[in-house]
Amino acid sequence: MPENEVVVSDTSPLLNLALIDRLDLLRSQFEEVTIPTQVWSELTNGEAGVDALAELRDKGFLTVVDVERSDLFVEIRHRLDLGETAAICYAVAQDADLLLIDEQDGRRVARRHDLTVTGVIGILLRGANAGEVAIQEELDALRGAGFWISDDLYSKAISEAEHSDRTS
Repeated sequence: MPENEVVVSDTSPLLNLALIDRLDLLRSQFEEVTIPTQVWSELTNGEAGVDALAELRDKGFLTVVDVERSDLFVEIRHRLDLGETAAICYAVAQDADLLLIDEQDGRRVARRHDLTVTGVIGILLRGANAGEVAIQEELDALRGAGFWISDDLYSKAISEAEHSDRTS
């Protein structure tokens, strides 16, 4: 993991990793993850995974920051939810190296602003490439937790993980 890499996250990747008890993958892949207060509010709105996420925050791995309502914020907010909007705006303002975001509309907006994106499946694939994850088990766990994965993406992720096993 590159030093001083700026990684910003939306709600979905963190929540879904918490739901399948794989927040450890974030610690093995990144030095720290920054989230806007709007994302923290969404994460703590429910009960699932809150304790594990609070522990990451308390240990200084997960940093919660305020995001100003800029012109960009107002523009994006018309199309996306509050957490996605804040995460994208903060990532743009900080020239982030990576934005963790799952929702297709949010990823599209982030890419229009030249952000590099990955989501929970990308994090699982990175874990599989490092030998930390049995990809099919984790994808099944995600589906079991209510995360929608198309059959095509499910098969593609397994194939990519198997391909990386053969080439390593």
